[in-house]
Amino acid sequence: MGTVTPRIAVTPRSLSERGHPALAALEEAGYDLLFPAPGRQPTHEEQLSFLPSCVGYLAGTEPISREVLAGAPGLKVISRNGVGVDSIDLAATAERGVAVETTAGANAQGVAELAIALLLAGLRHIPVQDATLKADRWERIEGREVAGRTLGVVGCGQIGRRVVQIGLGLGMSVRAFDALPDPQFAPAGDFSYTTMPELLAQSDAVTLHCPPGERPLIDKEAVAAMRAGCYLVNTARSSLVDEDAILEALGEARLSGYATDVHHREPPEPNELLHHPRVITTPHVGGYTMESVERATRAAVENLLRVLTTPS
Repeated sequence: MGTVTPRIAVTPRSLSERGHPALAALEEAGYDLLFPAPGRQPTHEEQLSFLPSCVGYLAGTEPISREVLAGAPGLKVISRNGVGVDSIDLAATAERGVAVETTAGANAQGVAELAIALLLAGLRHIPVQDATLKADRWERIEGREVAGRTLGVVGCGQIGRRVVQIGLGLGMSVRAFDALPDPQFAPAGDFSYTTMPELLAQSDAVTLHCPPGERPLIDKEAVAAMRAGCYLVNTARSSLVDEDAILEALGEARLSGYATDVHHREPPEPNELLHHPRVITTPHVGGYTMESVERATRAAVENLLRVLTTPS
């Protein structure tokens, strides 16, 4: 009876449809690669089918539940090509001795640039004016410049710091809130850490770059505390915002607009917020750049090999 070649499942959409040269290192190390859901997230049922034969999981943002982990007794490591692990049952991985690895910072520049791009697109009404012109209508909408305005950055990690620096480069004043502010981060320009209430009250635009909590960070009370006409950007996690509160605030013009790259489900089901004329949505492309994919893939592969080749 021959030896069974160990398998690694690869599910990030940026990799599962077209592959990536960095994955060759896994094959050269003696692993078979499995692409169970090319171009999409695997379902719970699919995970239950393919993971039992795998020792490694190069995972996307799909949920990885306790039930799925229980059905994969040979699994040794989950390697994310990003930083978020809130979709993984970490208590279950700890109990089963499954390592969870991330690629901190690999997609930070891409996400930071998208956050600013969404802000500029919203303040200049680019999507709606593009759509009306393509519909053969000449409708100009007065926009707002960012220079001289205040940007509130919630979460000042690797992504948030880059957003701070871009905002300062555009001539903005920047106020940041972080649960554990780093006093060593002191970029040149009008920058300072502040409290969350002060950030909401002072900012003309707020962008979210923090992990989710047990309840939405931006709820009805938080929106009420914002400066009237504030623009909100979310490239972090959909659970950070109460979508009903956002819809109400858009209707009352408390928020001038909302832009998001993240959704409760991917792809999202049609909903009122998705189709609102003052909402810009993108399909989770913050880290989907040539450069970010390259960095994250190589780091995720290195993490897999390090864990799988380290004696237990």
